[in-house]
Amino acid sequence: MASTSRRGCSALQYWTFLTRRIVAGLMIVACWVTLAHADKRVALVVGNSSYVNVPSLDNPKNDAKLIADTLRDVGFTLIGGAAQIDLDKMGFDRVVQLFGNQLAGADVALFYYAGHGVQVRNSNYLVPVNANPVKEADIDFQMIDVALVLRQMEGSGTKLNLVILDACRNNPFGGRGLRATSSGLAQMQAPEGTLISYATQPGNVALDGADGNSPFTKALAATVRKAGLDIFQTFNQVGVIVKRSTGGGQQPWVSSSPIDGSFYFTAPPAVPSSAATPPAPAPSAAERVWAVTKDTSSQAVLEDFIRQFPGTAYTSMARARLEELKRSQSAVGIPESSRGQAGETTAVGSGNDSSLEFGGPPFCRYRVTMKNPRLSAVLERDRAVRAELTVDMIENALADCPFAPLKAHTHTYTGTGTFDGKLVSLRLDAGQKNEPKAVATFEGQITNGRLAGTLTIRRIDPRPVLVWTVRSTMH
Repeated sequence: MASTSRRGCSALQYWTFLTRRIVAGLMIVACWVTLAHADKRVALVVGNSSYVNVPSLDNPKNDAKLIADTLRDVGFTLIGGAAQIDLDKMGFDRVVQLFGNQLAGADVALFYYAGHGVQVRNSNYLVPVNANPVKEADIDFQMIDVALVLRQMEGSGTKLNLVILDACRNNPFGGRGLRATSSGLAQMQAPEGTLISYATQPGNVALDGADGNSPFTKALAATVRKAGLDIFQTFNQVGVIVKRSTGGGQQPWVSSSPIDGSFYFTAPPAVPSSAATPPAPAPSAAERVWAVTKDTSSQAVLEDFIRQFPGTAYTSMARARLEELKRSQSAVGIPESSRGQAGETTAVGSGNDSSLEFGGPPFCRYRVTMKNPRLSAVLERDRAVRAELTVDMIENALADCPFAPLKAHTHTYTGTGTFDGKLVSLRLDAGQKNEPKAVATFEGQITNGRLAGTLTIRRIDPRPVLVWTVRSTMH
């Protein structure tokens, strides 16, 4: 009976453990899904179709309703609760001001406009349905400067601002003698943390569409719903779809400043935790001790293991490890002058300069240069390694650029690694003040107190076009 009682208790404990694992996994998934929309998202969506004094457009009101429904489904709060349709100047001013007021405490702000838009002296204006300028001076009073919308976003403290303009259809005032007005929209410099998406390239005219929606908005609404696309992947896919659907006649355009972190309209699908498996048999005492002893560089520790666990499968491995240490104790190649306290030794290395080009649309082209890399590593008794790296990093734009990121900065990295008596392997993380963020690795050897091998520094960025990898030969 005693044996049966013990088996019953063991089964109960196992099922209790399994149940807890499953519940914990479900709680993690539920929490992850909740956090996917934990950020506060606010959007103003405007569509102007029924113009009074210039030709009307068929699709902007449909486009605005489609985008409003899509954004609501992915967690946005809409100004006015829905798309704002056919706004006159007074109504347009009112919702833009309300939009700015509602951004307090928001994480993401989005402004979408479909309708007539014009550029005047390289500034972009959105056209209310009652606009009727007869001279250039009327434009400031009868239209909405896109810069006004950007200012509402800039001062709000949001982490990300998105401006989407399907407003490049044509110039409705071309026959009025307003010589300063031009077709299409002008390219704008995106403020910090802002992405501006145009339905077509600056200065070009976009299509209104023949099936109820513009090609750009139709592609945008479909792509926003795709899970796991970050902000840059989303607009890149939109551009590809529009270019293909219009036979190359329309190519969307993006202007962006550097954006910190990643944003998803629709978060990546949750990955459930793997099914719980029964616990493995408990390891023996010799196995547990050997797991933490096998990589030691201390002869005394290995000799003590052999005394404690004679005749086990691990004893012969301990003896072999001990003999290896005795043979290699003088072959490390680090001079006595480099030996520190408590069995620590130090090795140093310096490397050659290295550079490469990176970037490209929607960003500028840049050159990154790594200069004067200096690496030091402290080897401890158990062959663990502590390392520090300093290096001068330079990023320069290859041509005039509105957001050239860096000139020259000294970066610092710290990290750890391993040494097996011959090879050194290090991973170093960036210091808090390093910009842009990067990780460094080193693979090589120690010869006469010098580190010799390859140093690699890789920039971390969610936008693939801004990722770079530079290497230096250390000696």
